Amino acid sequence: MITKKLLINKESYENSINEAAAILNDGGIVAIPTETVYGLAASAKSDTAIKKVFEAKGRPQDNPLIVHISNMDMLNFVAKDIPEKALDCAKRFWPGPLTMVLPRTDYTAPSVSAGLNSVAVRMPSHKTALDIIEISGLPLAAPSANVSGSPSPTSPFHVENDLNGKIDAIVYDNECAVGVESTVISFCVNPPRLLRPGAVTKEQLLEIIPDLAVDKAVLKEPEKDAKVESPGMKYKHYAPKTSVFLVEGDSDEFIKFVNSEKDCSAICFYEEFNQITVPKLSYGEGENEESLAKGVFSALREIDNLNLEKVYIHAPSKTGIGLAVYNRLLRAAAFRVIKL
Repeated sequence: MITKKLLINKESYENSINEAAAILNDGGIVAIPTETVYGLAASAKSDTAIKKVFEAKGRPQDNPLIVHISNMDMLNFVAKDIPEKALDCAKRFWPGPLTMVLPRTDYTAPSVSAGLNSVAVRMPSHKTALDIIEISGLPLAAPSANVSGSPSPTSPFHVENDLNGKIDAIVYDNECAVGVESTVISFCVNPPRLLRPGAVTKEQLLEIIPDLAVDKAVLKEPEKDAKVESPGMKYKHYAPKTSVFLVEGDSDEFIKFVNSEKDCSAICFYEEFNQITVPKLSYGEGENEESLAKGVFSALREIDNLNLEKVYIHAPSKTGIGLAVYNRLLRAAAFRVIKL
């Protein structure tokens, strides 16, 4: 398969958007930018198209997908019995990086929801994504556009590295502004439950949902045969080929620890970089959680270039969007945590 390059600039924008929409309406799969990470989009109505997504990614069939919409009318196509609190969340956070798990209609293909009676849905804030959805007229199922289990893609070049020749097209736009996948909350349980943290933080959600529960899988490994409602809960995710270890402790402790280790690399905070003597990368400023979110997946991809057996990563805080970064790193490390 030859993967088309659809460029996003002033001269080609309209043609690229229309071509992406046409491919999707024809049952193809297209990597599109969102504000979180690049997604591999397919018509949420087509089991055949969804099968192509699973095959291209090598994704387990029991891992549900998120449906992306461009307006509230589309929400009523894919979900039903929508509670008032969910509508309140939509009013505040959509378009934006919040996914809500709701009772599903028969509109979407069963494979989208991995056999569950629920559907995960969000409205992205990225203009290119919204325009492709709107012009195609399709709610789009779109997991991250990478090989399953590897670090999520935040640029079209990450997608090209993973999926070139396996998908119909890649939309080449700028790097993703947020850098980690959307927050996921379920309204199919009472009280509503945070399944995956993201840029819409637990603290923000508590303002609307005071009784919001936090799923134990946010910070712990779920049981082996557990049925999950959200992507990013069950399997080892976001991992480079290098063995990852997450390290908790302050900067002095982290620097002392990694400098005493042999045959390793480090992913550290920017302000620690010059004090670390092993091969290293920084992924953002320790006091700036947004910068850590934006830099974490690029660092996880780049660390393999150092060709070392293991990497120690300085853990961020578990507040705000730092909880989302910690959650992703925990899975990249297969839940291996060193506490200093």
